[in-house]
Amino acid sequence: MDVKIEQSWKDVLAPEFEKEYFKQLTEFVRSEYLSGKTIYPEARNIFNAFNLCPLSNVKVVIIGQDPYHEPGQAHGLCFSVQQGVALPPSLVNIYKEIEQDIGHKSITNGDLTNWAKQGVLLLNSTLTVQAHIAASHAGHGWETFTNAVIKAVAENQKHVVYMLWGSFAQEKAKVVDATQNLILKSAHPSPLSAYRGFFGNHHFSQANEYLIKHGKQPIDW
Repeated sequence: MDVKIEQSWKDVLAPEFEKEYFKQLTEFVRSEYLSGKTIYPEARNIFNAFNLCPLSNVKVVIIGQDPYHEPGQAHGLCFSVQQGVALPPSLVNIYKEIEQDIGHKSITNGDLTNWAKQGVLLLNSTLTVQAHIAASHAGHGWETFTNAVIKAVAENQKHVVYMLWGSFAQEKAKVVDATQNLILKSAHPSPLSAYRGFFGNHHFSQANEYLIKHGKQPIDW
């Protein structure tokens, strides 16, 4: 099966692409895009997180749940929206924590492409969604695929920082070896939970300290 994804990911995930669940997932996603429904992100951006951040570049992993489902938002990177689109509440809180933690303002638009290019894998658990219907593509196989992605990172890259915000992300990354990597856990940045431990978690400074300690370039947040 020919999946248009960056070559290093294509190589390591090749066994997944041949599995029955992935073939069924591909058929489901293709039929959704062809059905006349509005599906996000645009098909060319489904694997944007991988294309911007090859496996050998991965230094930080941030796990989200579902793509944004309103116009102009989703472009294949968790928590990120396209330039010119209003910042979602969770991203507003992420930027607040960066400013409090690092001491300077982050980028002012919501496009996190620059993070991805520096080695931050911005991975949603589910990579597609129908417009206006949250979690509409959950349960069709994306979760199995993205579990395999996390496993591939864990097996191929050492000294990676995993920022796990909320119980969903923490559950998803159970395969990660805490002795070989830095696992940072806190509440989710959503307005519903940010004040219960996301604010003040200092994940961004801790991540950079760890990367520097292991001879890696820190992230310009």
